[in-house]
Amino acid sequence: MVTRRSVLGGALAATGAGLLTTGGLAPLLNARTAQADAATAAGAPVKPVTVPPAFTVRMPTLPVLAPISQLGGQDTYALTLKEVSREIIPGVQTKVLTYDGQFPGPVLRARSGRKVVIRHRNTLTMPVSVHLHGGNVSPENDGGPMDTFGPGTSRTYTYPNQQLAAGLWFHDHAHHMESEHVYRGLSATYLLSDDTERSLPLPAGQYEVPIALRDAHFDESGQLVYVMDDVFGRTTILANGRPSPYFEVAARKYRFRLLNSSNMRFFQLRLSDGGQMIQIGSDGGLLERPFTTDTVGLSPAERADVVIDFSRYPVGTRIVLENTLGPGTPDQVGKVLRFDVVRTAPDPSRVPDVLRTLPALRRATVQRSIVLSMDEDGRQEPRGFMDGQVWDPQRIDQTVAHGTSEIWTVTNTNKVVPHNFHMHLVQFRVLERNGAPAGPAEAGLKDTVRLFPGESVKLHATFDTYKGTYVYHCHLLDHSAMGMMANFRIR
Repeated sequence: MVTRRSVLGGALAATGAGLLTTGGLAPLLNARTAQADAATAAGAPVKPVTVPPAFTVRMPTLPVLAPISQLGGQDTYALTLKEVSREIIPGVQTKVLTYDGQFPGPVLRARSGRKVVIRHRNTLTMPVSVHLHGGNVSPENDGGPMDTFGPGTSRTYTYPNQQLAAGLWFHDHAHHMESEHVYRGLSATYLLSDDTERSLPLPAGQYEVPIALRDAHFDESGQLVYVMDDVFGRTTILANGRPSPYFEVAARKYRFRLLNSSNMRFFQLRLSDGGQMIQIGSDGGLLERPFTTDTVGLSPAERADVVIDFSRYPVGTRIVLENTLGPGTPDQVGKVLRFDVVRTAPDPSRVPDVLRTLPALRRATVQRSIVLSMDEDGRQEPRGFMDGQVWDPQRIDQTVAHGTSEIWTVTNTNKVVPHNFHMHLVQFRVLERNGAPAGPAEAGLKDTVRLFPGESVKLHATFDTYKGTYVYHCHLLDHSAMGMMANFRIR
């Protein structure tokens, strides 16, 4: 297993931008394809395994973790991080890194106000750090990049869940290894509910389906190929760990909890018939009001909570969830999964006009400007920068006064390379994108926000819970492993 970056920069020898937001497929980057060169240099076979045609395997539902104890007003879990072999491509066993042997990771369901304690045992050969992405947790429970625990050791994380309902997730964050470890499988879903959400008549039970989306690059034996920044090689799309699967649904409403668990890939999702979806939530949970849309965009680590009403289709209908962004051809990356309407079912669910009320924005007393950039001149060892600096774990880049609200303007100054921005500890509000008010998909609480080349977003964050040191970074994890990360300290 490659444990450090070995080949960088193939995707950055770019000659221009090829961005697309909707419509037909086109690559995010208009660059020379360096997949074969990169794979050869990394010692990986160039010839890929034969991936089956789309929609020949069933999409599994993700297993839900059961606590080992519910005593003392808390839910306690015990997970083992281990390497196992799992069938991703039919008939092929692929080595993956897992939480408790599950690929992709399982679902942990938590309740707001009720503590969760997770004991992780590391049986891998590398140090790891478990970060609850989107969680409001103390520094010692944040799973920071340098706060790792080694092979043969264990670590306990405590999550108080003192925040609104949200679709969170947890993943490895050990610096210089986070991108490969997440790529090989170390991520899992963490669904936090509260009384407000549970009181709503939204689809529930078997009709609420978490879906983890990602891409992958397989060699001729069906093993995952890891090459740093391999945006052109990772062209097999996986939904809940299976390549372009089908999923049988009833002719009624479903709630889909979508997570982009990719390292690098952006998704722009739509139904093949142009049908409408109702988006009800994003990273930080429910929006105040739902909105109807025909497309859902997700950069790496972003989540979307959507309802699709299949009652408009007769039994026997097949509808494809398509992706309209590259890199990759439509046959490679355009077919995410297929919904097969196979039966009728009663449907007491509905989507209310009002979902919840978000806390009022506090007056911001500080404004900051953050610049994301990386080398895009074709060099073999490109670096990622925050405000022109590569991450230094000993350097404090921003100092924040506890209890204050701030406005951060974050800009991607690259000409070709897309990024996104994730801040630990806080859920923020997106005030503006490129000088215009945020759209409805970004109107709720967020912890990750996309930034295509030249884009700028204005964010409002309040730092009124924990004190200590946290990180903010690009969540294209290959980029953060290259140095696109910084520290902020709340005191």
